[in-house]
Amino acid sequence: MNQRETLVMMANQIARNFATMSETEAAKATANHIALFWDPRMKAMILDQSDGLTPPAAAAIDLLRNGDPPAL
Repeated sequence: MNQRETLVMMANQIARNFATMSETEAAKATANHIALFWDPRMKAMILDQSDGLTPPAAAAIDLLRNGDPPAL
């Protein structure tokens, strides 16, 4: 598994942890986690190439890509 695939897997796992929330809230929580805890290089890589994400994880990446604040 290459680094990009690992990041996709990690983003999907983070989103899965918020599965009890609505998809919108799960996306915000996932975006918040990535914004707070991921290294800038990791964020840049997932923002550049995000194929393979689940819908909540993809929505989180879209929030980050669009510069929307991930605050809950």
